[in-house]
Amino acid sequence: MSVVTGSSSSSVAEGAPRNDGLGPRAAAVLVFGSSASVLVVEIVALRLLAPYLGLTLETSTMVIGIALTAIALGSWLGGRIADQVSPRRLIGPALGVSGAVVALTPAALRTTAEWAPAMLLLIASLAILVPAALLSAVTPIVTKLRLTSLAETGTVVGRLSGVGTAGAIVGTVLTGFVLVSRLPVSGILIGLGALLVAGSALVGWRTRGWSSTPALILALVAGGLATMVAPGGCDTETRYHCARVVEDPDRSSGRTLVLDGLRHSYVDIDDPTYLKFRYVRAFASVVDAAFAEGEPLAAHHLGGGGLTLPRYLTATRPGTRSLVSEIDSGVVRISRDQLGLTPDAGIDVRAEDGRLGLRRLDTGSRDLVVGDAFGGVSVPWHLTTVEAMTDVRRVLDDDGLYVANLVDHGGLSFARAEAATLSEVFEHVALLGEPAGSDLGPAAAPEGGNLVVLASDRPVDLGAVRDGLDARETGWQVFAGDALTTWIGDARPLTDDYAPVDQLLQPYG
Repeated sequence: MSVVTGSSSSSVAEGAPRNDGLGPRAAAVLVFGSSASVLVVEIVALRLLAPYLGLTLETSTMVIGIALTAIALGSWLGGRIADQVSPRRLIGPALGVSGAVVALTPAALRTTAEWAPAMLLLIASLAILVPAALLSAVTPIVTKLRLTSLAETGTVVGRLSGVGTAGAIVGTVLTGFVLVSRLPVSGILIGLGALLVAGSALVGWRTRGWSSTPALILALVAGGLATMVAPGGCDTETRYHCARVVEDPDRSSGRTLVLDGLRHSYVDIDDPTYLKFRYVRAFASVVDAAFAEGEPLAAHHLGGGGLTLPRYLTATRPGTRSLVSEIDSGVVRISRDQLGLTPDAGIDVRAEDGRLGLRRLDTGSRDLVVGDAFGGVSVPWHLTTVEAMTDVRRVLDDDGLYVANLVDHGGLSFARAEAATLSEVFEHVALLGEPAGSDLGPAAAPEGGNLVVLASDRPVDLGAVRDGLDARETGWQVFAGDALTTWIGDARPLTDDYAPVDQLLQPYG
């Protein structure tokens, strides 16, 4: 047996390729950029799918799961193929093809959602899986090129792994805090596609191993043109929504605010007392029954939308001051620019999260708190819990009232849980909604759809509420007392530690 001695640091790993001119800086740029791009695609895909699948926990989980699958698949296949094919020949195609797919994604998803919705999940999965897998393959390919010595294996792998993680962090922060707030999602993806195709062309020029750049540029241009004519576009893309304002053909001053394909608010610019949506008429019935006619109120609104109820309160109760917590500043701009909100309306709108807005209010400072915040078709979970309702109770005065809009269908599991939650905090709770069946009397169970809950530590004249519902032709009834307790059953109250809102509700009938 013989022993070979000498410096191992200069020995080249068996089977390892020569560096082929890929320096450490170029390697770091490729790994950083490809890793950042994966996260940009993942986050923007959530925005792109929200109008069609809803901004729910299930949608987020699906997109994250597909992205992680792509990262795992791309890393595995990229490393395996790099051991069998010259790594120099792989980087350009991985960047170029992923760029073309990314650029085509907005048009493909929006067209599929409008014309072949049954195929949407498949097309969405491929639109995320293909580019994310190709981009994730770049790291093992580049690592293969950089591994020229056994003595540097740990250093090279560790450095590139760290660079990739840094790229993913930058991609996440850049998209969430900068790109989405300043650019439409289609613009983000087409721009990213252009950068990836340009990177592919540069790598091809440096290595003389990739000659299909003209075809990729053609795909990039096609993606941009297709996005311009694809259905499902927005009038305005805000930080959180795809927003449109639709004129009412039957009422010249009527406007409907549509967010992510769902009608969120109806506003009559000339007549703020005109309330089209039944749940808003139910809000008005509760408020008018609970407070003296014309009495000005100090109100806080969790969620703004088109600000229909704040406008109604200003018109019917002169001197009312409404403070609105609306998380989407883009929706606030739409209310001002397209829905006739004026500075002298007695409505102060703050671009903030509703739960944080509650915490800033003084104890006992409000007569009325209105909950009308939605993310897609569900109330944000952190506005549904015992802790959140305890904060609502804190800001209300002794005679204060909380009223909120809910949406649920089927077994109404979420609505039951929310009614149980309110019963933990307030002494008096009632639920307003369309009765199931017909002519079943006041003890009937509510039907699914919009439901309104009211809660207070003082009794509210429910007879007057019923009269208001009838006068406004809602067709709704009031459920309270033993009938409500029986309907709630064994529903578990929601807490900050347990609030599976997306799993409890059935968003569509």
